[in-house]
Amino acid sequence: MTKRYFGTDGIRGRANKFPMTAEIAMKVGMAAGLSFQRGNHRHRVVVGKDTRLSGYMIENAMVSGFCAAGMDVFLLGPVPTPAVAMLARSLRADIGVMISASHNPYYDNGIKLFGPDGYKLSDEIEGRIEALLDQDIEMALADVDALGRAKRIDGVDDRYIEFAKRTLPRSMSLAGLRIVIDCANGAAYKVAPAALWELGAEVITIHNEPNGFNINQECGSTHPASLAAKVHEVRADIGIALDGDADRMIIVDEQGEVVDGDQIMAMIAESWQRNGRLAGGGVVATVMSNLGLERFLDGVGLQLHRTKVGDRYVVEHMRAHGLNVGGEKSGHIVLSDFSTTGDGLVSALQVLACIKRQNKPVSELCKKFEPVPQLLKNVRFSGGKPLEAAPVKAVIEDARNRLGNGGRLVIRPSGTEPLIRVMAEGDDPALVETVVNDIVSVISDVRTAA
Repeated sequence: MTKRYFGTDGIRGRANKFPMTAEIAMKVGMAAGLSFQRGNHRHRVVVGKDTRLSGYMIENAMVSGFCAAGMDVFLLGPVPTPAVAMLARSLRADIGVMISASHNPYYDNGIKLFGPDGYKLSDEIEGRIEALLDQDIEMALADVDALGRAKRIDGVDDRYIEFAKRTLPRSMSLAGLRIVIDCANGAAYKVAPAALWELGAEVITIHNEPNGFNINQECGSTHPASLAAKVHEVRADIGIALDGDADRMIIVDEQGEVVDGDQIMAMIAESWQRNGRLAGGGVVATVMSNLGLERFLDGVGLQLHRTKVGDRYVVEHMRAHGLNVGGEKSGHIVLSDFSTTGDGLVSALQVLACIKRQNKPVSELCKKFEPVPQLLKNVRFSGGKPLEAAPVKAVIEDARNRLGNGGRLVIRPSGTEPLIRVMAEGDDPALVETVVNDIVSVISDVRTAA
C-alpha cells in the first residue's frame, strides 16, 4: 500500500505544512490512541520531543488527540529518541511518541511512534493508523468521563543517564579520556555531557545551547567540521557528534578524521566477537553500507546482512534472525542487548569501552577497513515517478552491467525528502563517478521534461 503520511521513519515534513500540521498531529494522536488500547486499564502514552520551535505546536496537538482517545499523556520534554523507546517500556505505556525530524533543519518536524515493547511500528500497523486518519472516528473517541489527562514527568533525564551508564561494566571508568561531545543543539544537550562526566571523562561540550532554530545547524553528525576543529584545538582523544534526536552518532578521531557508522559497526562487531558476545555470526546493515564493510566482515568470518534503508528495517531483521549488532552508515547503531532502536550515546559508550580496554588511539581502533570508492548524489524532484521512465531504466541497467561483480548500484527515492538518491561503488573510482553522473543526468532530463 502506498502511504500518504508515513515515510521511512514515521511522518515527516515542513512544520505547519502538510503533513506536519497541528490538525494532522491531533488526528495521529486520536488514531494511534485508538489503535493501541488494550485491556481495561488506564491507557497511557509517553511523548518526547527535540528542541525545534515547532515541537510545542505538534506536542500540544498530539496531547489533545490522545486525551480525546482516552489516553493519559506523560510529557517527557526534550529527550533523545532512545529515551522515549526505553521509557515506553519502563513506564508500561501503551505507545511512545518522539516529535523530531532527526537530522533535518529546524523548519522540519516529524512524528515517530513506538509500540509498548519500545520498537518502532511495522508497516502493517502504520497502515492501520493511516487508514484511520482520513476517516470520521468521532464515534470511537472516549466518552466525556473517560477522557485522558496530561502531566509532565520529572526525573526523565536522570533515568536515561542511569540507563546509559549501566550499559558499561560497573567497574569501568572513562577517567583519563578527554572527550569533545557535539550535541547538535538537540535533544541530548543535557544528558550526553552529564553521562560522560559522571563516568569520569574530561568533557568539552559544544553546540549545547538550543534556541528552537539552531538544531543541526552546521553541527552534529551531519556537519562534523566544527567537532573536528575542536578536537584538534583541545587535543582531545575523541570527538562524538550526535544528531538532533540523538539516535545516531559519528566519531572524530584524535587526528580530526571522521569515522562513520560502517567503521563503528566493524569495530564493535569484532570486539564483541572476540569477547563471545556477538550473536548470529554477523551484522545487519542497509544497502547503503560500504562494500568495504562487507569484505572486512567476511575476512573475520562474519556475514553482512543487508536491508532496505531505515533503521527500523535493520531492527526487524535483527529480531527475526537473532543478531545483536546492526545499523547504518549514517551512524544509526543498534545494539539490541541494550536498546530497541538506534542510540547515539550508548553506541558511543561502547566505542569508549573498547578504547579503555585496548588502550589504543581511536585512529588505530576505528579504522578497520579501507572504504571502497563510493559516490552518492541526490536529484531533487517535485512530482511524478522519474524512476519508472524508460530512459532512466535503460541507463540504470547499463550502469549495473558496467560495474559488474566488482561494484554495487543503489537508486532509491528518499523516505524523508523529495529526492532520488543515486549511489554507486566499486574498485574503479573513475567508473563509479561516470555511472553516477550518467544516471543523474538522465533523471534530471526526465524530471525537466515532465
